[in-house]
Amino acid sequence: MSSNPLHLLMNPKSIAVAGASNNPMKMGTLQALSIIKDGYQGKFYPLHPREREVLGHRAYASVFDLPEAPDLALFIVPARQVVPLLEDFGKIGTRRAVIISAGFRETGPEGRQLEEELKETARRYGIRFLGPNCMGMLNTRISLNVTVMAYRVPPGKLGIASQSGTYITQTLPYLRERGIRLSKAISVGNEADIDIVDALEYLGEDEDTRAISLYIEGIKDPRRFIESARRITPHKPVLAQYVGGTEAGARAGRSHTGAMAGPDYLYEGLFKQAGVIRVSSVEELYAFGWALATQPPLRGRRIAVITNSGGPGTAMSHTLDAGGLEVPPFSPGLQEQIRAHIPPHAASSNPVDLTFHMETEILSETIPELIMKSGEVDGVVLHGAMGHGFMRAVFPHIQEMMGGMELEQFLESIQQPDLARSVELPRRYNLPLIVSSFLGRSDNYNLAYQEHDIPVLDSPEKAARAMVALLRHKEIRERERDDLPPLPAVSPRAAELINRFLEQGRLTLDEYSSKQVLAAYGIPVPREQLAETEAEAVEAAKAIGFPVVLKGCSPEIIHKTERNLVHLGLQDSAAVSAAFHRIQEAAGSPIPVLVAETVSGRRELMAGALRHPGFGPCVLLGLGGIFTEALRDNTFRLAPLRFSEALEMCRDLRGRGILEAVRGMPRVDTGRLAVILQILGQVMLLHPQIAEIDLNPILISGSRPVAVDALLVLESRGREEEKGG
Repeated sequence: MSSNPLHLLMNPKSIAVAGASNNPMKMGTLQALSIIKDGYQGKFYPLHPREREVLGHRAYASVFDLPEAPDLALFIVPARQVVPLLEDFGKIGTRRAVIISAGFRETGPEGRQLEEELKETARRYGIRFLGPNCMGMLNTRISLNVTVMAYRVPPGKLGIASQSGTYITQTLPYLRERGIRLSKAISVGNEADIDIVDALEYLGEDEDTRAISLYIEGIKDPRRFIESARRITPHKPVLAQYVGGTEAGARAGRSHTGAMAGPDYLYEGLFKQAGVIRVSSVEELYAFGWALATQPPLRGRRIAVITNSGGPGTAMSHTLDAGGLEVPPFSPGLQEQIRAHIPPHAASSNPVDLTFHMETEILSETIPELIMKSGEVDGVVLHGAMGHGFMRAVFPHIQEMMGGMELEQFLESIQQPDLARSVELPRRYNLPLIVSSFLGRSDNYNLAYQEHDIPVLDSPEKAARAMVALLRHKEIRERERDDLPPLPAVSPRAAELINRFLEQGRLTLDEYSSKQVLAAYGIPVPREQLAETEAEAVEAAKAIGFPVVLKGCSPEIIHKTERNLVHLGLQDSAAVSAAFHRIQEAAGSPIPVLVAETVSGRRELMAGALRHPGFGPCVLLGLGGIFTEALRDNTFRLAPLRFSEALEMCRDLRGRGILEAVRGMPRVDTGRLAVILQILGQVMLLHPQIAEIDLNPILISGSRPVAVDALLVLESRGREEEKGG
């Protein structure tokens, strides 16, 4: 059995509730009723200072009056009562708690102090708890519901962990209407003890859960999240919605649960690094999670589109193609089989468009089965299968023709189709099927699909995007799984340069020193020398070999090009002398110059690293040059980097086409580029004094990346970090 604290918390044999009463308008009463009414078979002990009986169960005035130490204590009481009550439970031996009560860290300094007291009390007694400021949890295997809303549907396969209690409470009716059923649901609240990563790890181990959805406002330990998710995502899909990446989102998160958010671009990289599928809305979090939880894994990219209308078929095809899937034309043999069942004007290639053909059995069973057993596709998206929903919609116009028959009588008179074969198709052929319908659960086709774990989405595009989510998980399953490389030893030369600048009170290294630090760890830089005088510059140029580049080299000057401090293509000594004097004039005071070999190349990238509070060192790759800020085509990952993660960064760029063989230039050696990114992360881990590294540009010389400019910025004082992540 895993040591995860949620195993016991989610499977208690007895529960005590502090805050339940006989008043149905009280939140504590509603949560107690969920425990009593939704099928939980364990023992239930209400605590109440005055009532002798609560909700038909004997009530206990004090924790010490309980007949046993319950496995779980549930708190829905004012914040100031929580700590003393938790201590009482600790004294009798209870070791798990769910603290619904709010009024802690999210309210400011006083609440933060109260939360610290809560944590200290829990530590003293070995109590692990959810919350505070949470909405409880669900374990459908044992019919345990600790939320305020009823949950009376069979167990499902989708597990949810959320930093918002709403998304495991108010959404329960919403999920029921869409046929989405949960295995487990966990509200973590302020995460004073058990956090979102604990919940992720628990759901990853849970045999009832086939896919995991996470609602996230901030992650306390990003590196732990990455390592935990990387163990889970190759075998079980994980989706996440992150809402703290904007100023407004971060501010709302702090006031909601006290969550510490980070920039959206860092979370984007974190999710990719972890193998987590990011979604943009809570609707997608549920719907795509349900598709991944219920459908067979996607084996390839070939998708069949079957529809009774051209518009939805076109929308689905477009969305599938844009998401990286294929909608291939069917073979002549398969098209001939399909044409035998459809009107002459209908399309048989792919999409198959029946154009409002009324024989729904052909649309929902005959054609999907022909396609699935053909071996020509890896999945099917279907729109337009409908029965009672359509009849309800047209009934007001035909009621008079039906002799004034009532709607329900009319529906009963219609022969009911046998949908057993249709709903078994995904399991029979081990291929995913996702349905689009504009009709609700009242339609008998939709109801049958939902009851047999086939996702029904309310638009063609959403159904197609759900299939794209299956593709994302296929890519995650198949990506390379390599180990983190060991950190190299600290370079004495690099350490000496960094310490020298710190001792001088200078927090920016000049270009030459920056490159010396990076070159000590293997980052490729041009051959170059530092010159104080004109004569030294000329001699350096002769030693390096013409043509050369001259740059002003001062830690006080960052943007050299704008100051006219960079001179390229100097072919002889006279040109070097002239450039030296122009640099001195532009600088306004004597500065050293950097004499460097000319590196030829028409493609520019940028790379770097920075520290962000809560994240530690992060590595950047983007399109480089003077338009870096304008293009904003970049991607981030947390250090340290696996080689596969660094290669994936190259594929992230929107302009990644420049890395290919293009306009007579060879394909970029992305392996070498990936090593540069790895080294940047290692340098940040080895030298906590470095706050930021900027390589811009990295020039592609032939196929080889070379850092032709570099800048290191130091912290005011070094920070200790755990090396190796």
